[in-house]
Amino acid sequence: MDVNFKRYGLYLVRWQLSTPLLAGVLILLATMDPLTATVIANLIGGLIFFWVDRFIFTSKVLAAQWEVKENIKCVDCGKVCRGYRLVKTTNYDKTDDHAPEFRCEACSEKKTEELRARGVDC
Repeated sequence: MDVNFKRYGLYLVRWQLSTPLLAGVLILLATMDPLTATVIANLIGGLIFFWVDRFIFTSKVLAAQWEVKENIKCVDCGKVCRGYRLVKTTNYDKTDDHAPEFRCEACSEKKTEELRARGVDC
């Protein structure tokens, strides 16, 4: 399973930020039945955080820069292991690469240094 840790981290931060907001709504609705107040607070949270979550999970701004796959054959040394490839950065874009080249960690580090030498921001 591919995990974009940047998106996941933002989602966890968003989750924590929702707590004080929903607690505030519950305080304002303290005179109501607790179940009714909770349902209303959750509806308000859903109305707000749907849009935040949508941004987190669909924004190209937060797109993963690196792709990691298990059990690949390194394009450089032939070793079968976890593979890495740079997908996109400021002046490098292999998003639509139809034949992506994955490398083992050691070969990926070498390739990264080569790209940096060519002026690519890795």
